[in-house]
Amino acid sequence: MVIIPKRELFIKRVYEIVNELKIPLIDERVYDKVGFSTSSAIAKVTFKFEEDESVIRGFLGLAEYFHTVVIKKGDQFFIPHASILFQLVSS
Repeated sequence: MVIIPKRELFIKRVYEIVNELKIPLIDERVYDKVGFSTSSAIAKVTFKFEEDESVIRGFLGLAEYFHTVVIKKGDQFFIPHASILFQLVSS
């Protein structure tokens, strides 16, 4: 029996739901370098995935609602929108 580490399972599940919802995702395969300026953001909202998949779906639902992209940086996912930065992390 192969045991997949929780972090890898988290990333795999995000990719599966992104494909299911047809949300554009930008990751390390596409960009050379990415950075976010949180100083100009009015708010930074962090979603923390522990076991409940609805956290991932809620986060990705924002990208769908705002018609924007999801950006993967390391093992975190971001949705930039206007002056708000949404972040999804695994516990």
